[in-house]
Amino acid sequence: MSAHQASTSTPGERAQALLQVLKQKDLIPDGYIEHMTQLMAHQWSPENGARVVAKAWVDPQFRELLLIDGTAACAQFGYTGPQGEYIVALPDTPSVKNVIVCSLCSCTNWPVLGLPPEWYKGFEFRARLVREGRTVLRELGTELPADVIVKVWDTSAETRYLVLPERPKGSESMDEEALRKLITKDVLIGVALPYVA
Repeated sequence: MSAHQASTSTPGERAQALLQVLKQKDLIPDGYIEHMTQLMAHQWSPENGARVVAKAWVDPQFRELLLIDGTAACAQFGYTGPQGEYIVALPDTPSVKNVIVCSLCSCTNWPVLGLPPEWYKGFEFRARLVREGRTVLRELGTELPADVIVKVWDTSAETRYLVLPERPKGSESMDEEALRKLITKDVLIGVALPYVA
C-alpha cells in the first residue's frame, strides 16, 4: 500500500489491514475475533447488571458478597471474561451518589454493563463529569438534593465498577424479575436513578 493509499483509506480498511498483518504473524488466535464479536453482540448487556442489582436488593447475603467481592458475585451468574475482572460494586446511600467514568478512554465493566454508550466515550462528558459531576447529572436529568455528595470513580486497568443504586421507594412489593426492569445502563453507570413508574 502506498503512502497516498494509506492516507485515503477508511478506518475500517486500516483496521482490516492491521488484522491481516496480526494474523500473518500468528498474533491473533483462530476464532478470537469471532468469539469477541459474539460476546459483544449477544452476551454483554446491561440486563446482566440489572440481574445482579435486583438480586442484591432482595438477597442480603448476595448483597454482602457483591460489596466484598464483586467479581465473585457476578461470576455466580457467569458474567466474567474480558473487562469483567476486578469488579467493584459502589453502593449508593441517602447521602452519596456514585458515578463511574473512564477519564482516559471508555473502559467499563462490559459483561455487566454492556458496551459503553456513545456519550460515555465523549471527551467532554469524561472531563466535565470529573470536574462538575452534579451539573452533568442535572443536565442528564438527574436532580439530586443539595446535601447528597456526588462521588466520581475513575475506571482503571485494575478496577471495573458497577453502581449499586438504592432500591427505590414503591418497589417493596415487587419481585426480582419486576425489579430488573427498573435498572438501565444509565442507572448502572450512575447517571440516572431507578424509579417506580
